[in-house]
Amino acid sequence: MGRDKAFLEIDGLPLWRRQIALLQDLAPAELMIAGPPHSEWAETGCVLVPDVRDDAGPLAGIVSSLRICSNPLLVTLAIDLPNITSDYLEQLIGRCSPSKGAVPAEGEQFEPVAAVYPKAALALAETCLAVGNWSLQEFARACVRENLVAMVSISDDEKSLFLNMNTPADLPAAAANHHVAG
Repeated sequence: MGRDKAFLEIDGLPLWRRQIALLQDLAPAELMIAGPPHSEWAETGCVLVPDVRDDAGPLAGIVSSLRICSNPLLVTLAIDLPNITSDYLEQLIGRCSPSKGAVPAEGEQFEPVAAVYPKAALALAETCLAVGNWSLQEFARACVRENLVAMVSISDDEKSLFLNMNTPADLPAAAANHHVAG
């Protein structure tokens, strides 16, 4: 993207604030922000969770969060998914049990950063991290194989929820649904 995606604005609100507000709509028992720290996050009241490793991508944040999570389930939401809704996340949580999470997928392609993982997935996540397999696709597949998560098919109507903003070319698609400013 060439800049920190957390500070891109959707409808005048930085993505990080938008995602926190969306998660607060779920009334979580605890709310964490994983990843590199930003001074702006200190004012949120969220638990700031440094990645267990700086170079391992989102898996490092999932490991760190699962380690300190006091609840049986951890909802993960990437900063760069501006179309996800609290209604969708509530439906995803509704498909879970205390010992089994849910990961959206389109065919064989998972959406592992808008998912629900059980605390029991920590050992598997730590193993993936330890052997250098930092792919969240692989982690999600392993969670399905180990019966830690259910694969939830993404319907045609839900596909737009998973717009991911990774490059400047993704901004026009986001702008079609929202007002985007950098």
